[in-house]
Amino acid sequence: MAAVYDRLMADTPYDQWLDWVERHWAKGEKPVRVIDLGCGTGTIAIPLAKRGYRVTGVDLSTEMLAIAYDKMRQEQVDVAWVEQDMRELSLPEADAVISLCDSLSYLTEEADVQETFKRVFAHLAPGGSFLFDVHSPYKMLHIFGDETFTHVEDEVSYIWQCYCDPLRLEVEHQLTFFIRQPNGLYERMEEEHWQRAYQPVQLMRWLTDAGFTDIVITADYSDLPPHEASERLFFSARKPKSLT
Repeated sequence: MAAVYDRLMADTPYDQWLDWVERHWAKGEKPVRVIDLGCGTGTIAIPLAKRGYRVTGVDLSTEMLAIAYDKMRQEQVDVAWVEQDMRELSLPEADAVISLCDSLSYLTEEADVQETFKRVFAHLAPGGSFLFDVHSPYKMLHIFGDETFTHVEDEVSYIWQCYCDPLRLEVEHQLTFFIRQPNGLYERMEEEHWQRAYQPVQLMRWLTDAGFTDIVITADYSDLPPHEASERLFFSARKPKSLT
């Protein structure tokens, strides 16, 4: 999906994620060193670098990172790109860690989420912040559900089929792409993705178990608490300045 990701995400409100992050950072000490977990093609990491942050983008996909590197060169900024599994995070210490665009929703086992939270905590400087968003249980059940979505344009089209396991709050995404080639013919490509939602109280407990404090949940890019039909949950947490 890396080859068509940016084209398909062209209308995604990345500015709202950036605004949410910087609103939270403005409430405390502004970070210098930032780790972006699940950075994809760098659409968050690169603007942050342009705003003066020292950013390290982490992703599991070599293809995504290659596109991010090309975009960085075009923007004439510096970002350190690292191919790494967030569950095995091993990097120098940072002042802030972010994981946006529901990247953490790809962790479909509870133990993987808990391990990632522990890794993030270990990589934060005292007083550092952890900001992330995930799909809500409501979105898994009522927006994705067992729905089929389609998109048609000249260069790329897709059929996106969702299959929901309501007990696990897990959705299997089956994606079929039709990508126009230079000769005018279309190449068919298929991918499968799995995402899982967790109850907010679970995520708060795992954050607390990892050592985080000052945990706040908001919804849908706002500073307001979630409600029953919120689709995207935003979490902010902090590593205490003193662990004693």
